[in-house]
Amino acid sequence: MIKEFDTVILGGGPAGFAAGMYASRGAISTAIIDVNILGGQPSNYLELENYPGFSAIGGFELMEKFEEHADKFGVEKFPMQEIESIDLVSIPKIIKTTEAEFRAKTVIIATGAKPMKLNVPGELEYVGRGVSYCAVCDGAFYKDKVVAVVGGGNSAVEEAMYLTKFASKVYLIHRRNELRADKIVQERAFKNEKMEFVWDSVVREIKGENCVTTLLIENVKSAELSELSVDGVFPYIGILPNVDGFNGQLEQDSKGFIVTDETMKTSIDGVYAVGDVRVTPLRQVVTAASDGAIGAVYAVRYVESMEEVTV
Repeated sequence: MIKEFDTVILGGGPAGFAAGMYASRGAISTAIIDVNILGGQPSNYLELENYPGFSAIGGFELMEKFEEHADKFGVEKFPMQEIESIDLVSIPKIIKTTEAEFRAKTVIIATGAKPMKLNVPGELEYVGRGVSYCAVCDGAFYKDKVVAVVGGGNSAVEEAMYLTKFASKVYLIHRRNELRADKIVQERAFKNEKMEFVWDSVVREIKGENCVTTLLIENVKSAELSELSVDGVFPYIGILPNVDGFNGQLEQDSKGFIVTDETMKTSIDGVYAVGDVRVTPLRQVVTAASDGAIGAVYAVRYVESMEEVTV
């Protein structure tokens, strides 16, 4: 089955939905394709308090509003698609899934990013049995237990504080002697009696039997090794772009993030990248939505320019 659109948006998170709204309002046929359910990472956030217009709102609720807004403008949605191949260079662009072949004049990449792994012994072995990358998803399983969060940025500290709602103690393990999180986030964490900070340290191994029981910790200054008894560990050490399927087809930085100009245009004509998947100084829901708006506006202009040439 062949489906043709003026623009196909890869990814149904805040960047993808914003792009969908703006593209559809620009009077071009628009589709959103996602390999998962729609909503992206924010759907897993317990609460956001830095999205304009809402002093506090649940992540799932906010993404529901994004989706409703996209529906208003007639954006077609194709969630849970198993993608077989993506050709961004061809004219038209071609995205093949197990269900259909999508052809588009333009593609807006809004695939987001995924958590980085610690890459230590035991990590993969204990995923789902003490190793988790989503505190909101799995926090309730650790009621009255001891857990550790690895990292020092906003995500790590905020997720650690969330886990204190369930766990009896939360260790925050950070390779430096100070956090990278925003000051207001740090202040809240330092006041939380359930949190304990393990400075200048990294995890070298995750041990257990049927489930996680111990972390092997190395102090980066003294090289001293020690063991920390925990029931679970949540790594929040950074992110990598979701570029499977089209990696290497366009200009990317050393970590794989897509290089764009200020209009969100990539190195391929008719292809735009928005949100966390691109090289950007800030990765927030509000900036992802902004990227989506910009990318879609220029995608519309690109489609219009193609029609003018045809005429």
